[in-house]
Amino acid sequence: MANSTQQLLKSVFTNGPIEGNNTSVLSLLNQALQLVCERLECSAAFVLTSQYDKLFAVDTDIIDTLEQQCVSHFGASPASEALFSQHLQDNRSLCSSLFYNHQPIVYTCSPEQCFTAADENPILIPLLDTLTTLDIDCKHLALSPVLHVGNVKVVLGTLCVSDANHDVCQHENPCAFVQKLLDDTAYELASSLELRRLAVVLDNKDKQYQELFQLLPMACALIDLHNNVVLQNDVSKHNLPITIGQSLFDLLLKDDHPLLLDTLHIVREGILRQAWCEVPLRNGVQIHWYKFSFCHALNKQQQLLLMIEDVTERYRLADELSFHSNHDVLTGLPNRLQFENMLEELLNDEDHPPACIAFLDLDQFQVVNDLSGHQAGDLLLQQVATRLKQLLRKGDIVARLGGDEFGLLMLHSDMSSAQQVAKRICQQLFDHEFIWKGVKHNISASIGMAKVNYVDPDIYGVMSKADAACRLAKEEGRNRWHFYNPDDPQMHIMYNQMLASVDITGALALDQFELFYQLIEPLVKSETGIHMEILLRMVRSDGQYISPGVFLPAAERYNLAPRVDRWVIDNLLNWGGNNLATWEQLSMVSVNLSAMSLADKKFMNWLEMRLMVEPELVSKLCFEITETAAVSQLDQATGLIDLLRPFGCKIALDDFGSGFSSFAYLKCLDVDYVKIDGQFVVNLCENRSDKAIVSAICQLGKDMDFEVIAEFVENTEIGLYLKNIGVDYAQGYAINKPTRLAQLQHGLRTPWLI
Repeated sequence: MANSTQQLLKSVFTNGPIEGNNTSVLSLLNQALQLVCERLECSAAFVLTSQYDKLFAVDTDIIDTLEQQCVSHFGASPASEALFSQHLQDNRSLCSSLFYNHQPIVYTCSPEQCFTAADENPILIPLLDTLTTLDIDCKHLALSPVLHVGNVKVVLGTLCVSDANHDVCQHENPCAFVQKLLDDTAYELASSLELRRLAVVLDNKDKQYQELFQLLPMACALIDLHNNVVLQNDVSKHNLPITIGQSLFDLLLKDDHPLLLDTLHIVREGILRQAWCEVPLRNGVQIHWYKFSFCHALNKQQQLLLMIEDVTERYRLADELSFHSNHDVLTGLPNRLQFENMLEELLNDEDHPPACIAFLDLDQFQVVNDLSGHQAGDLLLQQVATRLKQLLRKGDIVARLGGDEFGLLMLHSDMSSAQQVAKRICQQLFDHEFIWKGVKHNISASIGMAKVNYVDPDIYGVMSKADAACRLAKEEGRNRWHFYNPDDPQMHIMYNQMLASVDITGALALDQFELFYQLIEPLVKSETGIHMEILLRMVRSDGQYISPGVFLPAAERYNLAPRVDRWVIDNLLNWGGNNLATWEQLSMVSVNLSAMSLADKKFMNWLEMRLMVEPELVSKLCFEITETAAVSQLDQATGLIDLLRPFGCKIALDDFGSGFSSFAYLKCLDVDYVKIDGQFVVNLCENRSDKAIVSAICQLGKDMDFEVIAEFVENTEIGLYLKNIGVDYAQGYAINKPTRLAQLQHGLRTPWLI
């Protein structure tokens, strides 16, 4: 056995395995205690140790890694060793006190003065009680102060059951000798245990690193300074075409080398702690996309840790999303967005290759949906898409623009070749038989074409020309084609309406409209408040106003009327809310609704909700619908009346006499006002027929309990005549011209005819 603690520690720590609380450590401590007992000629010795490792957390309150143990040596009574160690270790308060004691303790029990030292130091009381409990007679007791080295604490103690201690007594100061021996030994033990703890921690961390590296669910590898793979985990070995010793650059196409090189440079130079790139690799017969993430491995070889993630599915979904965003789901053709992008790319081509654009619209497609259902309509669209791809020349493009509309882009084409293509399409589609569940449908198409003019500022100029030509072909009987001709008056009108529709869309987006009003003057009764009709003007960028006669037909043709009506009503109610005093003075405010708005369920739902939030305004509103719209859409007109009545709104029938001119329809429409069409009023004083019609309508109003409004009152003579025959209201330039609503200062009326 070693004759000193230094030799003992050296032998145990150089020969013992680097493990945790193993038998070699326990043997070390027991032998060290045996040496202490021999040096001090004492009966027993014990050591109390405490250590924590900080494996995962710096705060022991988060993860408790504290380990305490007590080892004792009782030379004359080996059976007492385990009992004493267990009792001391179980006494937590005593252990805690010992680990916070920083003063050496020497206790002597003499017959003359027993336990005097114990009274002075409360640590001794529970310690001596433990010895008494175990029937251990203690004459002398010495304790070292706690020795703290790193994360290890050590307390060393000795005890004697007799007074005989010749080796100690021969020293000049026996207590100092005992204290120094205990202190030195405790320090050697604490230092050795801390060194061993660190060795175990480092060994464990290396094992943990290796195990975690292998168990990581993603592919990982270590990369050396030469960009070669030096270590792989299991996932990397099984799933990637990469082996140890292989260069990363061997996996990549040459075009991707600069990207990988830049990523490695960013990490190695410390520009970023972590950097990544995504590159394609061939895995078997397929190309997979991988995300390579690099960071420092923090070892002396300056290697990089590579984490590899398969992102192929994300790329596939991105490609699929890109396809769906640029292609029609039903037919697989490019959609309007993609078609416009291709046309814009063509317009930006500096070579200006000759090309033509065509719009194709199926004739009577709605009949197929109505008779056979939408499944039949979808199948027909798919068949037409397939047929069009077959009928176009190689390199030409067909796209589905929406509904039953298709766009054709014919590259390197002139007017003659485009006409040949259109002729072929019209003939083939007309001959196409479409049968759904025994029902045969006749198919035809209207086609409008235009030459791609590189002078046009944008794609919409080209598209508007083709669309105008298509609509003219449809209006002239369908199953035909037209090539845009700017000298054709009808085509010029169509084209201007197309441009106006684009202007309307822009004006709605930029709020480039303004509300005007025109007075509706009472003729046979006195009213204090103004009765007026709200009119709309479009505002050009130069501040000039555009008459509704220019843009409203385009709004009707291109399904923009509901959006325009919504803008008018919304802004009118906002004005009323901001000018509530003026609004309360008004007698009535009339607003026009288009026929398309009546048929638009979304608009009608919006109108109901908008009126519900303006209870203080809606009772002054009167909604005007034209006679033609009311009669052609009788159910929708009746639905509008049913919707508005609960709000207290009024209903007016506009342009009466201009359309169907049937008094019988008035029985079905519970209206408050009928507005006589201006064509019967403007020449009223000179034309006997006009007088008869106006008088008849006036008498009808009295009999059916609605009030009559005469439009186009251009002079006071007409106004007086209308008053004399009992017409209730007059409206026209003789009373006032349309005026900006923003200029209305109050809602009180100034009489016109005195």
